[in-house]
Amino acid sequence: MLDLLIDDAIVHTMNPRRPTARRVGVWNGQIVGVDDELDGLTARRTVRLGGACVLPGFVDAHTHMIWSGMANGGTVDLRGITDRAALLDRLAAAADAAAPGEWVEASGYDQRPIGGHLTRAELDAVSRDRLLWLLHASGHACVVNSAALAAVPPDELRALGEEVDRDADGEPTGLLLERGQLAVRAARLPYRITELVDAIERSARICLSQGITTCAEAGIGGGLLGNPPAEVAAFQSAREQGRLGVRMQLMVAADALRPLPAHADDRIARGIDLGLRTGLGDPTLGIGALKLWLDGGIMARTAALTQPYTGHPGSGQLQDDPDVMRQTIVDAHAAGWQLAVHAIGDRAVDIAIDALERAQALVPRDDPRHRIEHCGMVRPDQLPRLAAVGAIAVLQPEFLWDNGDDYSDVVGPERAGWLYRGRALLDAGIPIASSSDRPVVAGAPLRAVRFMVERRSSSGRPVGPDEALTVAEALRAATLGAAYACGREDVGGSVESGKLADLVVLDADPLRTDPAELAGIGVAATLVGGEVRYGSL
Repeated sequence: MLDLLIDDAIVHTMNPRRPTARRVGVWNGQIVGVDDELDGLTARRTVRLGGACVLPGFVDAHTHMIWSGMANGGTVDLRGITDRAALLDRLAAAADAAAPGEWVEASGYDQRPIGGHLTRAELDAVSRDRLLWLLHASGHACVVNSAALAAVPPDELRALGEEVDRDADGEPTGLLLERGQLAVRAARLPYRITELVDAIERSARICLSQGITTCAEAGIGGGLLGNPPAEVAAFQSAREQGRLGVRMQLMVAADALRPLPAHADDRIARGIDLGLRTGLGDPTLGIGALKLWLDGGIMARTAALTQPYTGHPGSGQLQDDPDVMRQTIVDAHAAGWQLAVHAIGDRAVDIAIDALERAQALVPRDDPRHRIEHCGMVRPDQLPRLAAVGAIAVLQPEFLWDNGDDYSDVVGPERAGWLYRGRALLDAGIPIASSSDRPVVAGAPLRAVRFMVERRSSSGRPVGPDEALTVAEALRAATLGAAYACGREDVGGSVESGKLADLVVLDADPLRTDPAELAGIGVAATLVGGEVRYGSL
């Protein structure tokens, strides 16, 4: 007997052998079958949806659950504040509410709408001797006051070099870029595990409300956004307490690699303790790819481009010496990891391709399933090389919904069509996955689908219109394509027998909705393992 029979629905299965269905049967958290595969079976509960649309649960292949949870309740929220004085007033109020000597953390800081970065002097004037730390919305910069800078040893601050912005007199302005942020982060950490669990739960609730059932946490244990080494314990605790909400796959930051005394025949030069790697765990909580950052982001003007930004000095920066980063990729590949390589600018994409080509030549592997996170700017000549190396492009289409005007301006008209491509990637035979990078954006999958179809920013400006996808292609990128990027296409991403009963019920059919209305489609219910965790049936 089935636990649940969903009947009278429009089911888009993402299974090319049976793309649509009317009925779905669930038993013991799994899909038993659809339509005629269910003939003769009875169910403890039958729900008739009256033609409502059912999809496999969305998979967010690149997200930051703890950072997002902190931004949504754990820190001072600066999102949406576009007036400099109002922003400073908000920080002053937060400082007043904190105890003397406490850290005051703020998320969602963005210098663009307020006429440039806040300075250390401005923050000092409102911080009341509290340690003030503003994390940039991109995650690739921060601004701090004098008290927070004083928490960093002076010799360590000097060693950061160009990653510490300085004024004409050589004094720090309070702006720290890329890995320069880590010195402040180290001074603030660790958080309590209870704080991390709270953040995970807050993020999971948002994801479920958006129809997301699986997320890949893009970097634990180090990197630009690393939290304490006890991060995995926080996810385990959330699961044990029934607060995990969604299925989680954890990417380990490459900072965690260390020499391992393995046998020479195993080709493991570096790994993490006990030789753990991609694939450990179960569909609810497991280890995914190794995350490596090659460059920064366009919002912070630190994505590494081959040609300078338009109207902005410089062409971005790399996170480390290119040879060091290439060797890390080779070592991780040899150790059996799937790789998730952050590369936004085309210069970083070049390095990623070179390293993956070298790694596979030295240690051939069947289906290593390596990923390029963001693939933010891809030149035409890079497309066939990406396809040849078998890389998956893990995209964040919502970036261009929110920031398409700005990104187009700073890369110029000749390169704007290369931003977060869609059609060219598919035509070249490169698998694509949709994701959010939350909390950089709100993370709504259907808004990402709308952008992939329309290729217009929130202002209506076209951004690479030749890269438009069909609605069906965009939905696949957010379901089966994202599951494939996470190595989970065997258990998720489509509605078919044997897969997990992770489903989303929508109040309209995306394939029968005007593209301009896609982002407004509501989520009526989200099911994880056949259990309703958002909305109702």
